[in-house]
Amino acid sequence: MRTKLSQFNFELPEELIAKYPAKERDESRLMVVHRDTGKIEHKTFKDIIDYYDAEDTFIFNNTKVFPARMYGNKEKTGARIEVFLLRELNAENRLWDVLVDPARKIRIGNKLFFGEDDSLVAEVIDNTTSRGRTLRFLFDGSYEAFREKLIELGETPLPKALNREVEPIDKERYQTIFAKNEGAVAAPTAGLHFSKHLLKRLEIKGVHLPEVTLHVGLGTFNPVEVEDLSKHKMDSEEIEILEGAADVINRGISEKRRVCAVGTTAMRTIESSVSSSGTLNDYAGWTNKFIFPPYDFSIANSMITNFHTPKSTLLMMVSAFAGHDFMKEAYEIAVKEKYRFYTYGDAMLII
Repeated sequence: MRTKLSQFNFELPEELIAKYPAKERDESRLMVVHRDTGKIEHKTFKDIIDYYDAEDTFIFNNTKVFPARMYGNKEKTGARIEVFLLRELNAENRLWDVLVDPARKIRIGNKLFFGEDDSLVAEVIDNTTSRGRTLRFLFDGSYEAFREKLIELGETPLPKALNREVEPIDKERYQTIFAKNEGAVAAPTAGLHFSKHLLKRLEIKGVHLPEVTLHVGLGTFNPVEVEDLSKHKMDSEEIEILEGAADVINRGISEKRRVCAVGTTAMRTIESSVSSSGTLNDYAGWTNKFIFPPYDFSIANSMITNFHTPKSTLLMMVSAFAGHDFMKEAYEIAVKEKYRFYTYGDAMLII
């Protein structure tokens, strides 16, 4: 049976999209769904510790969001242009893959100026997609100084769907507390619910906390535009699984412990590097893995995830993990109980 896009549509009232995070990270609501019994419980996020024991494992994505959204002015006209940094193509030549908005005004050869004092200039050297451009940044100074300048001029890349300006709170809260490896343009949202205190409590309980990396790209927000899901192409994203992390995770698998993927990005990372014997291999490279039902998961036997928007690839993955009908039921309850959806919303634990 072919899985179709329309199966993942549901009515999501606009007011359920959370514009701001919960007051405390670990005090958002938590829906716990039990795949074996069909039981659904309503908890607070910090209660998650009650479902895990010593020697169980949580797998975190330690990517770090960089301030990817910048605003520049076009030479001559001074028009304000949003430049969204996607990824660095070449450090030496300061070449970046970006999106520009409004795109129709930005052509090859145009120059953009950034900062009050125009201390950073970029030249458009290629068109990649309708909104995509390759920019060469012109800057007097070392590479380190250039990267510092980007951070100074950029702002937190808050998702457009939140429909609000970036505020000081976002700098801290649109980043997990364990973020280490810079490279994401969107936060791995399931990880946002973990506070320092909760991580400490998990550690004291003897739960293992290995980390993997997936640099979340904007593709995570791309709408699926084909009814036949087997035809949808995911953007490639860079991942890294170190040997030490793989060893800890594999021990959990062999000892039949509870192994939890914290978020769809952690899940995609580990499912992108499975050995023929169903264990995790270390790996550094790219993945464009698209997980939708039916799908057999090899590594994790539980997962934490936020509440996702209709027709999103994220909803498709959690449906593959929990079962399509069960997920439909859980989401109907979430809407009825007014759970908060999306980036800054509440969480679900699937066990």
